[in-house]
Amino acid sequence: MIHSSEQITHALGHPRPTLLDIPGHRRAAVALLLTEADGERKMLFIERATHPGDPWSGNIGFPGGKVEADARDPRHAAERETMEELSLDLATAGYLGRLSDLDGAHLPVLLSCFVYAVPPGVQPELSDEVKDAFWVSIADLLDLSRHGIHKFTFSGDGFESPCIRLPYEDKPVLWGLTYRLVMDFLQRTEGFRRKMQ
Repeated sequence: MIHSSEQITHALGHPRPTLLDIPGHRRAAVALLLTEADGERKMLFIERATHPGDPWSGNIGFPGGKVEADARDPRHAAERETMEELSLDLATAGYLGRLSDLDGAHLPVLLSCFVYAVPPGVQPELSDEVKDAFWVSIADLLDLSRHGIHKFTFSGDGFESPCIRLPYEDKPVLWGLTYRLVMDFLQRTEGFRRKMQ
């Protein structure tokens, strides 16, 4: 079922998202972009380019990055980074709300996520920070057969983490902070909660 933008805005605000302030954590902000195509609502993901020393190198995520000292606020930072990475101007997009802030499990980062609706047919132009940008339907993200546990290595440590296998064989699994944001969005808008094994 496709929800209207007004319904999504209401769902994102009820209950109100939790906003965090953790001293010593570096602030970052990302944009979750939605569109409608082929009768489906879809979410935009990026595959980050590979850079030595970047802990998120090659991972699936949302456009965004560090909140610089000159940013008005995290939302402005997410919009600026989206413009830099994908040449998409979110100042003209439909702002729908935000998700709860998240703190990193492996790095001292505090992440804010802002949700936008963009017109169908939007074509991102990739910067050298981004290897690819692609849309995934909400139906695929809700598909329980795509949900599972994956073994990862991050900063030299091995562990298992919940993930979503995306409908593209050449893409890494979705995990970590982006997975947690997606699950928050699905919980709020679809009432979806994956049963943990």
